[in-house]
Amino acid sequence: MSDFPVPKRVYVYGKPVDMRKSFNGLNDLVRHTLSEDPASGDLFLFINRRRDFLKGLVWDRTGFVIIAKRLENGKFRLRNTGEKVLIEMRSLRMLLDGVSVGGAEISGSKDP
Repeated sequence: MSDFPVPKRVYVYGKPVDMRKSFNGLNDLVRHTLSEDPASGDLFLFINRRRDFLKGLVWDRTGFVIIAKRLENGKFRLRNTGEKVLIEMRSLRMLLDGVSVGGAEISGSKDP
């Protein structure tokens, strides 16, 4: 088993996502809705409507990896809720712990 890839950037899709989506559905969201390359090495996070379940899609050198986390208590919270929110790596841990995090809202540009 390979090591978990370290992403270059972390994007959070700010709108609720149907968590039944898997590799192809998440890949399509990244490509067509976020206008990003799913194989870029960036981590793309998606949160459900109740904000208690999160999925992430990232490319390692041989294929896509999906991560998932469900909070038993609390919610995943972003202060910025734009369609595409860029968060820092240190904010990723806080988000996964259910702590409210900010982020830079990206609109239309490939790079922040």
